[in-house]
Amino acid sequence: MHDVTGASEQWKGTFDLITIGAMVSEKKVMPRLDLPPVRGVRRMRLSELLFSQGFGTRRVCAGLIEQGLVRVGGAACTDPAAEVDLAAGAPRFEVQGQAWTFHERAYLMLHKPAGVECSHRPGRWPGVYTLLPAPLRQRPTAGKVAGVQAVGRLDQDTTGLLLLSDDGAFIHRMNSPRHHVPKVYEVSTRHPLDERQLARLRGGVVLDDDPHPVAAVAAEAMGPCQLRLTLTEGKYHQVKRMVAAVGNRVEALHRSRIGGLALPADLAPGQWRWLTPRELALLVPSAPWLGA
Repeated sequence: MHDVTGASEQWKGTFDLITIGAMVSEKKVMPRLDLPPVRGVRRMRLSELLFSQGFGTRRVCAGLIEQGLVRVGGAACTDPAAEVDLAAGAPRFEVQGQAWTFHERAYLMLHKPAGVECSHRPGRWPGVYTLLPAPLRQRPTAGKVAGVQAVGRLDQDTTGLLLLSDDGAFIHRMNSPRHHVPKVYEVSTRHPLDERQLARLRGGVVLDDDPHPVAAVAAEAMGPCQLRLTLTEGKYHQVKRMVAAVGNRVEALHRSRIGGLALPADLAPGQWRWLTPRELALLVPSAPWLGA
């Protein structure tokens, strides 16, 4: 888990070195930074490795290495061309004393707190991306926007499980209604629930922007004013509008689960962490990225 308090400042020093790449020093002959050799190994230049992880432009990454600010496997290296073996396992390295592990693709979970927007251009509220360290926000991507992207959005006052990734195929699959990925919400309502409201939510209600009824996969009363709602679509303000359509009102909203992945009890609001291969398998079984 990562405590993201001041996450933006934690990596600020990395990007203050924007001019450091201009300090091109004479290349020194350095040994390769290899893990135990494996047949069919795949290698990457150290400067490219840093660039792929979001530590700045290629020039900045080369400058960080030449200034002795990067260590791989505990060993210092000042040669940007030093090769790192990726096939023997995800290499660990340090940039300016901050530990990092290589990930070819980024798959994260974050416990979204209230009072943040899922937007790169937030309005009244801070953006959720400020809860992440700079390398995750700066990872190079094939699209126009750098860094990881939220997999769907939660309103600023909604809390709970939020996925983020830089893998466009993963984001599309998780967001597409065609794949029917269930999302579970814990809802506090203003008025007590009754069976008529639950039946209407399960049977389908008509929202003002769509003539076709929208139904919950499951709607269960967990208390007089506590509703557990499972949806496979992601329409704008869908939970709030569905509850309003049956004559009630949402007072608080929390997403507790996406697919087979539940929000861990030990992940506090504002904290994030990498998804494990097992957790990715809970979201998309037998997907090609499970080895990432």
